[in-house]
Amino acid sequence: MNQELSEQEIIRRESLAKLRELGIDPYPAALYPVNTNTAEIASGYDPEKGNFQEVCVAGRLMSRRIMGAASFGELQDESGRIQIYVKRDEICPSEDKTMYNTVWKKLLDIGDIVGIKGFAFITQTGQLSIHARELTLLSKSLRVLPIVKEMDGQVFDAFTDPEMRYRQIYVDLIVNPSVKDTFIKRSRIISSMRRYFNEAGCLEVETPILQSIPGGASARPFITHHNALDIPLYLRIANELYLKRLIVGGYNGVYEFAKDFRNEGMDKTHNPEFTCMEIYVAYKDYNWMMDFVEKMLCQISLEVNGTTRVNISGNEVDFGGSYRRLPILEAIREFAGVDIKGMDEEALRKVCRELHVETEPSMGKGKLIDAIFGQYCEDKLIQPTFIIDYPVEMSPLTKRHREDPSLTERFELFVCGKELANSYSELNDPIDQLERFEEQARLKGKGDDEAMFIDYDFVRALEYGMPPTAGLGMGIDRLTMFMTGKTAIQDVLFFPQMRPEKIASAPSDGR
Repeated sequence: MNQELSEQEIIRRESLAKLRELGIDPYPAALYPVNTNTAEIASGYDPEKGNFQEVCVAGRLMSRRIMGAASFGELQDESGRIQIYVKRDEICPSEDKTMYNTVWKKLLDIGDIVGIKGFAFITQTGQLSIHARELTLLSKSLRVLPIVKEMDGQVFDAFTDPEMRYRQIYVDLIVNPSVKDTFIKRSRIISSMRRYFNEAGCLEVETPILQSIPGGASARPFITHHNALDIPLYLRIANELYLKRLIVGGYNGVYEFAKDFRNEGMDKTHNPEFTCMEIYVAYKDYNWMMDFVEKMLCQISLEVNGTTRVNISGNEVDFGGSYRRLPILEAIREFAGVDIKGMDEEALRKVCRELHVETEPSMGKGKLIDAIFGQYCEDKLIQPTFIIDYPVEMSPLTKRHREDPSLTERFELFVCGKELANSYSELNDPIDQLERFEEQARLKGKGDDEAMFIDYDFVRALEYGMPPTAGLGMGIDRLTMFMTGKTAIQDVLFFPQMRPEKIASAPSDGR
């Protein structure tokens, strides 16, 4: 990043110095008594009632038109924009006209944060505005905003470069209002889920981020070291095993919005730090959970978008109604044209070769099946679809299927070719669980660095008895992508992970 100051930035620093010479603090610490916002004025002002006659607003100056002794500007706050009318003799009632002639006309810049006290009115051109009686500088902006300009049909200075937008979210939020709307919807999604779970009688809890054994998923963890205990610790890859310990302890339903971390690849749908919601409900199974998820996503879509239909990458996806329930082996037969039921590892490797599916020696049956499914099936699943009944080798924490012990009672929910949720009828047989952990250990010995560790304490918890339980994990980032129609996870994260910038040091005052 080049820290050399532009000519405009040098001028702004000179203005900063002149403001101080005039005795004006460009960064005052005093409380500013804001009593409304631009959206409230826009929706509530009634000329016949003569309301909003003592308003105090604050925000960023986004435009200005100097017209002699009177000027117009545009103020932007969190809720929107409004025009402001600034008249010299109004904000400078005494003989001293410095605030207008020098400060407003010469020393203030686009991007400065100002406070306005005045009254709402309608201009002769029908524009709702605030007539300023008092103007206060609250924070001087030293950098030039990339304000969009148009000339002869061409757009200039638009802040559209993805890398710049992700690195400087603070600028993106200022100049691209739709970005703010995305994160407002993200907050509403979480609030809707929380309300849905609470109404179902579930308890929100917190579990450790630093774990001595990373469990609950097949993923490569981040590792660190705790000096006082002199032990390695891992950033959690999932919170599943801790939440199920709480079910053992007697809670009937628990959930958590958790920050998880996986030391894996990055792309448009994966970030090494992500938010996952996990919920566990006693005395339920995966069939119940499918119904539960359908109702939840319908509610979220209605509350966030006002409809169950959302446009995602050009596809109209409907989160209302019942979703298709398709066994994974049937999906492979339908989309890949091969029946792999009952095949051993050697036969599966042969199928992968015939289908041109890339494999590695460390991959066991579960990962071979997953590779076939990923290459031939996922992108066909546009409408919400439950892929169900996974083979045991793919699901080390899942109860065996009540009708076919070679399968498990598991589903993954796919939307637009991407996994949105993962759910099990949770395995609560401690002997079976230990055996599956041991199989994971054998895979780790073969070089699979995503295979699970053996968590003996979790096995011990199961030995005390865990009731039949349905569990669900759902990615909040991906759900937000779907509900807002975004195609990159970076668009729904305030601060996505990126390579550090190379920033040369420079004095903040420009000297």
